[in-house]
Amino acid sequence: MLFSSAIFLFLFLPFFLLVYYLLPKRWHNAFLFAASLCFYAWGEGPVVLVLLLSALINYIAGRLIEQGHRRAGLWLSLAGSLSLLFYYKYANFFVDSVRSLADAFALPVPASLALTHIALPIGISFYTFQGISYTLDIYWGRIRANRSFLDYGTYVAMFPHQIAGPIVRYADIAPELADRTTTIEKFGIGAERFILGLAKKVLLANTFASLADTIFNAPIDSYPTATAWLGIVAYSLQIYFDFSGYSDMAIGLGKMVGFDFKENFNYPYIARSIQDFWRRWHISLSSWFRDYVYIPLGGNRGSQLRTYRNLLIVFFVTGLWHGASWNFIIWGLYHGLFLLIERAGLGKRLERIWPPIAHAYTLIVVLVGWVFFRVETLPEAIHFLQKMLGLGLQPSAAVAYPPAYFLTDELVVSLLLGLVLATPIYPSFQRGSNRWLARLVPVRLLLNSAYVVGLFSLFVLAVMYLAADTYNPFIYFRF
Repeated sequence: MLFSSAIFLFLFLPFFLLVYYLLPKRWHNAFLFAASLCFYAWGEGPVVLVLLLSALINYIAGRLIEQGHRRAGLWLSLAGSLSLLFYYKYANFFVDSVRSLADAFALPVPASLALTHIALPIGISFYTFQGISYTLDIYWGRIRANRSFLDYGTYVAMFPHQIAGPIVRYADIAPELADRTTTIEKFGIGAERFILGLAKKVLLANTFASLADTIFNAPIDSYPTATAWLGIVAYSLQIYFDFSGYSDMAIGLGKMVGFDFKENFNYPYIARSIQDFWRRWHISLSSWFRDYVYIPLGGNRGSQLRTYRNLLIVFFVTGLWHGASWNFIIWGLYHGLFLLIERAGLGKRLERIWPPIAHAYTLIVVLVGWVFFRVETLPEAIHFLQKMLGLGLQPSAAVAYPPAYFLTDELVVSLLLGLVLATPIYPSFQRGSNRWLARLVPVRLLLNSAYVVGLFSLFVLAVMYLAADTYNPFIYFRF
């Protein structure tokens, strides 16, 4: 079930909120747990058992660690969680890679070395990492194990962050699992955040998705270099508004039921270096890898060579986490390579040079990286990069897809809006106007009323777009 689907917006969510607020507080976790399982099972059916099994493994592991069976508990968590993740996400990739490698070296391959396609349970990467961080935090003495499977299961299965993040650590919401408050003000802030996220997803991300998909699915010789750049810019905006919109909706839903999830994005496209980019993009994932992989490997404590090795391992795993494909691995290592170059000296130069040059460098590196992320195979990525550089197959005399083919008035407005909203221009303007309006109470009340009406109009407009268009993919669902 998608947050941006009619059945969620007009059936599941209203019913859930109505019952949630009617129930006594002591029943909130049980109802949230049950509703989350229904939410997951709606699209995944019996695969919900995988989520429950993962939760049960880490719950038992946490209890074992706290009872003194530290190594047994930790191994149970790591082996159990990672074996589920490997089977459902990487088994096909592993078998296909072995077969391809054997074919490349003309080695005999047993006929039995084949695997039928294994369907990927939605959200398995997210709840696996949440489970592992839970047991590692208990192992390191940072938190106490939860004695109630109901409360722990509520944390793992909670539908606001269950299927596409952000990765919520148990330590961050443990107090709210035990006792949380819901107020009208907090509910209103959550509703506002949810509507803004929905609008980002439906009005912007879906528009850019349609453009990017048309260009990336077209034959490489049917469009010129300028169209290739238009395609990758559209995809860059799509993935940002798609995932940050989803995170906004998750954070908003959390607030509606009393939880405060941490922010997952901080305007990544204004970064001045790749290191800065990763402090702003998918913050819950990059901080997870920092705390549970990079630092345990030794971080930057040691020789420069060892730091470089640790960074490359982290970004290899980051790429692999995103998908069982060599393209994702190359995308991760590509970012890791630029981090190494910045650590070797480029980073200090970027801090000193004229900021627009540093921004341009970062954007070009990120945009080129998105090509590996977007296409299915390595040859496709190479062909698209050649097209961006004006090399490779050139279009015939009659170009099927010149930039003018796509640049309708609606798309130009969406692109301009997307480029502005990808920066902190609007929040800066809002803060400044609020300070000014603080002295003019009647005007402030009038504008606040107009803002509420505008927010409601935005919701209606998003719903109208949803009704008119069935194109509604969420990129991070496949991770």
